Amino acid sequence: MLALLAGPVVGSAQAVSDDVQGPIEEVVVVGTRALPRSVEDSSVPVDIIGTEDFENQAGFDMSNLIRSAVPSFHVSDNPTRDLAALLRPVNLRGLAPDHTLVLMNNKRRHRGSVIQWVSNGASNGAQGPDISAIPAFAVQRMEVLRDGAAAQYGSDAIAGVLNFVLKDAAEGVALEARYGAYTERSGEDMTSIAANIGLALTDDGFANFSFEYGESAPTDRSVQHRDATALIGLGIANVAVPAKPWGSPTVNDSIKAVANIGVDLSDSNELYAFGNYASREVSTAFFFRSPMNRNGVYKTSANKFLVAGEGCAAKYGDIDSTAANLMSFRETVLADEGCFSFVETHAEGFTPQFGATISDISGVIGVRGEWANGLMWDISAGIGENSLAAFNHNTLNASLGPNSPRDFDIGDYTQRDTNFNADVVYPVDLGASDLNVAAGFEVRTEEFQITAGERSAWEIGPYNRYGFGSGSNGFGGFNPTASGTWDRGNVAGYLDLEVNPTEAWRIGGAVRFEDFDGFGSTTNFKLATHLRLSDSFALRGSTGTGFRAPTPGQSNARNLSTVVNAVTNEFEERGTIGPTHPVAMALGGRELQPEESRSLSVGAVLAADNGFSLTVDYFSIDIEERIALSGIFDVTDDIKQRLVADGVPEANEFTSVRYFTNDFDTDTAGIDVVASYGWNNANGNADLLFSFNTTDTEVVDSSSISAGTIRNLEHGWPETRYNLTYRQSFNQWDVVARYSFYGDWYDDHAGADFSGYGLADVQVRYDFASGLAVTLGAENVLDEYPDEAINYGNGRRYPRYAPAGHNGALVYAKVGFSM
Repeated sequence: MLALLAGPVVGSAQAVSDDVQGPIEEVVVVGTRALPRSVEDSSVPVDIIGTEDFENQAGFDMSNLIRSAVPSFHVSDNPTRDLAALLRPVNLRGLAPDHTLVLMNNKRRHRGSVIQWVSNGASNGAQGPDISAIPAFAVQRMEVLRDGAAAQYGSDAIAGVLNFVLKDAAEGVALEARYGAYTERSGEDMTSIAANIGLALTDDGFANFSFEYGESAPTDRSVQHRDATALIGLGIANVAVPAKPWGSPTVNDSIKAVANIGVDLSDSNELYAFGNYASREVSTAFFFRSPMNRNGVYKTSANKFLVAGEGCAAKYGDIDSTAANLMSFRETVLADEGCFSFVETHAEGFTPQFGATISDISGVIGVRGEWANGLMWDISAGIGENSLAAFNHNTLNASLGPNSPRDFDIGDYTQRDTNFNADVVYPVDLGASDLNVAAGFEVRTEEFQITAGERSAWEIGPYNRYGFGSGSNGFGGFNPTASGTWDRGNVAGYLDLEVNPTEAWRIGGAVRFEDFDGFGSTTNFKLATHLRLSDSFALRGSTGTGFRAPTPGQSNARNLSTVVNAVTNEFEERGTIGPTHPVAMALGGRELQPEESRSLSVGAVLAADNGFSLTVDYFSIDIEERIALSGIFDVTDDIKQRLVADGVPEANEFTSVRYFTNDFDTDTAGIDVVASYGWNNANGNADLLFSFNTTDTEVVDSSSISAGTIRNLEHGWPETRYNLTYRQSFNQWDVVARYSFYGDWYDDHAGADFSGYGLADVQVRYDFASGLAVTLGAENVLDEYPDEAINYGNGRRYPRYAPAGHNGALVYAKVGFSM
């Protein structure tokens, strides 16, 4: 097989040896366009997460697996957080999900379809990739580049890069089945099965296939809702216990498949292709709707019971919506055939179940080779699509009255990306020094689509005139006005040079030009250096600029809903619209511009002969013109009339709006430490790995974001995190112990700061000579929880954004077979 060892390509780069002790001795390709090199020889900090790091955990969600291995990586469960609970946003170094570029086999991966309309801190308004679609069983290793790399890879690579390198064995079979359960409550379990097979493809190729299927039950860490307790006290039947569950979402029918194929066309040319398919259904509980707390369904914003029918408001509209009045009001309205209230039909309240079927598919095909003069080339094309078909069950469109359905199809989000790349690498022997020249060309298109939901999910029904809200309660359907397709194309070119002035000193530089439809062009650069002071000690550093281009979804997506104005008690159309929509531009909106960043990284590397290694890196990332959702602006009658006169009749649809805008600047700085030590002892081989991250973000300039948003951006996740992992192998036994600590953080839903907490994990595996392996383990074996934040008014026991979750101990077993 031809292994084209160049940055644009991931061939069959392997570890230096089979008995790697820690990450320092691994070979990586991310972060450079020269020949792959060991981590300790890299000019920028890179972590290697091997397949065993994923296998030594219980779950099957890639986001959680990375969180346990990379301290600067953050993800939380986001219960009851709309789309953020279904496709969870992830943060590297405290920055937004779309500040981290995701690659597969060193090729850009498409972003997800979800725009985080309602999320926490830096994730608000972001549209990042769906890494949960990647099965861990297909990954040979993951490379985490902790450095800005937009000049090398393009938009989004501000916080860093995640590169998933797929398995490429041409033989072998591996099977695995997992079962795990939380100890606090029965029925909260997760199961998965996975398989990987490598096949020879002709005499000079491979075809490697991976498959994974998983399911996980929802968890519940709630207290009973105060209103539900009151309803039970009144003797109302069928009140749910708990009325509002808080916990991890339900995941059904999670299917993931990956194919990775390569075949030599000649001694110097190779055809390669890889693809990924995934689908899963995810659902979570919304807030409990009781007759005492839900405007537009049971009551008015003035806390009076809501009633429909001619003259009914005059007869019953002054009754306070309290538990004390509920039973008498219900009996009265039931006896009056001309009047209607949902207290008659749904006195027990209801809790919407919001969810979606998320599908993801991608594929890349390319040809690469090497000419006789040493020039290496790679031409590839790829396409990726992520779609979300949303539903809202066990709810109502109150404006349809007693005839309202209970289940609704909300509509679809779809994101589609296409890429064409041509790259060349030419190593030049200058005698006393080596020069590596790389250049490339890219054409990329992003397309975002909103498909309208079923009519009953968004229509304004006949009961609207009595004050009942329209659209499926909890999450209104996408109406035809909000639907549409938007795209944006760009072309890019880059030049990348690396030179060794001396045997111990390397200097690298890259410059990249990109031109985008709509807002023009941007040019970025990067400089990096590595200086070896001795056989075991080196200094490294980098500086450069970066950017993140706004997505077509952020520039154009619309989300229109009907709400009740709390002051006037009148219904109004409130929406999120594109910044260049005529209504937005009348309020100050403008074409979104790229976010621009400046980054600096300075570090030291120690790699001793005794198996000990240590890297320490300081970093800073300053971002200007970050994209955020604006405040809510009223659309006055004057604006409506002026726009209608100018030929924009739909201006009449809006009462208040918000839109994406380049709004604020941030400075982020921190320190990463990675230390490892591997040794042989009387019991076999042992490894000890310590990784530490501290990251601080400060909002240094903003025009309209609130003080609460600023606090979320600065303190919405732990500033400090560290992991300590010990692994001991002897005979046929393998033992892993891991401790992960999460520092203090602020939770805006609870409105309070919370103390840090740590989780301890243990795992024991026995490998039989036949290829069978049995594993027993426990995550959070000491059953630790975050500090409580009990709120009986909404049923919450723990803070919503607990960085390591709030589910307690998880015990699991795995059975694997390989040959």
